[in-house]
Amino acid sequence: MPPYFSSYHSSYSICLLILKSQIKSHTKFMVILFILLLNLVIKSHGIQHKLLHDKLGELGTIDDDPSKDEYEKGAFEMSLCQKHCENIVNVDNFGAVGDGLSDDTQAFSRAWKQACSTPKSVFFVPKRRTYLVNATIFAGPCADRLTVKIDGTIVAPADPNHWDHVKFGRIWLVFSNLTGVLFKGKGVIDGSGSQWWASSCKRNRTNPCIPAPTALTLEASSDIRFRDLTVINSQQFHFTIYNCKSVRVTNAVVTAPRDSPNTDGIHISRSTDVVLKKCFIATGDDCISIISGSSNIYMKSIYCGPGHGISIGSLGKNNATDFVQNIVLNGAFIKNTTNGLRIKSWQGGSGYAKAIKFQNVIMEDVQNPIIIDQFYCDSFTPCANQTKGVEISEITYRNIFGTTASDVAMKFACSDSVPCSNIMLANIMLVMKNGETRSFCNSASGIVQGIVDPPADCLTCNNNNNNITCDLIAKSTSLDSKNYWRN
Repeated sequence: MPPYFSSYHSSYSICLLILKSQIKSHTKFMVILFILLLNLVIKSHGIQHKLLHDKLGELGTIDDDPSKDEYEKGAFEMSLCQKHCENIVNVDNFGAVGDGLSDDTQAFSRAWKQACSTPKSVFFVPKRRTYLVNATIFAGPCADRLTVKIDGTIVAPADPNHWDHVKFGRIWLVFSNLTGVLFKGKGVIDGSGSQWWASSCKRNRTNPCIPAPTALTLEASSDIRFRDLTVINSQQFHFTIYNCKSVRVTNAVVTAPRDSPNTDGIHISRSTDVVLKKCFIATGDDCISIISGSSNIYMKSIYCGPGHGISIGSLGKNNATDFVQNIVLNGAFIKNTTNGLRIKSWQGGSGYAKAIKFQNVIMEDVQNPIIIDQFYCDSFTPCANQTKGVEISEITYRNIFGTTASDVAMKFACSDSVPCSNIMLANIMLVMKNGETRSFCNSASGIVQGIVDPPADCLTCNNNNNNITCDLIAKSTSLDSKNYWRN
């Protein structure tokens, strides 16, 4: 049974486990809690037959993003080239062999040059063929109404020893300086990463630490749509969105073995107005990572696991000044990951991560379900203590339910010199299958609303009035506002 179907059944098991564990201490909330959890599960995975046929189901009855983009409203809903494109540019017609052994790089480059320069074109990679392509930059600007349709398989050279690190560096397939392009198709982009992983210094410290390529990169582009994208077995990161504006990714599938090092699923950097919807991600690192310069990022209906969870950061590495704001995750199922919802920053950095909302999330066997770590140190040697840090504030966790694989279900490890502030916890229930759970806080303040278990008593109240508890404040105060990016 695929994980996106088994997760539907697992969620009911989680609900029953939570109810069983809480029945003694929260009897008066049982009916309310059962209805709340059952409603969340039904919304999260869908009962209707049509939703069961969706590979992810609907993880929440969430409003679509406010921008009604024309591609999704009709311009490209028609059959290929029925109305909006006139010229199919098939890579086979430019010399591509498609046997998985012959080098088809030049054929792809020639086909791209033709498609990019001709209005209403389709750069077409046909199905039932495998194309070996070396590192290539598919550069724009291009003529209007370009579609990239990948139905076949594109594979990277497998041997790192044959990779020109000086010439290609950390790139494999790069699409650059594009506007208004639609990517679609049922094909696969395969990074052939197994030999890269075996030679990684994270697998074996005696190996040299050599940066590996990202399978697919979109850079310096705007108004881009991806549909049914599949990227597997990347050398390192699978799909990077860098320095872009207005990108929509729908029905993406990103997979690699759980022990593949640094294989982040979707990595967003210096980009704004990015929407990820109905994405299935299972890798050896972060399912989604969002780093400096990114804002207005909306994630809906995400399946994550295995991997390292959904992460903001890392931020502040090498004393950098980083900024991230207006990030929303609304609907996710996270399973068998080392982290769930994570914000991570290095000591010594500066800047901020703020206005971040995680809500409507179900977890199963997650090691660190909720974690803020201002002492992140991904290094073979210990990191020095420093007083500077990235400021983390206005963080909301709402409707988070499931099971934890560790007793510390919520961890807010914040700096004494740059504390975490304005954290909101609302309707959270994280339990262990065997054992009690607890929360850990250091220099973190916020408010609590509804049932929160394990209790967050360690969270310092934002209010200076000692006669008013944080729980009472939460009932009349919210971090949300009419101007908040997404409800």
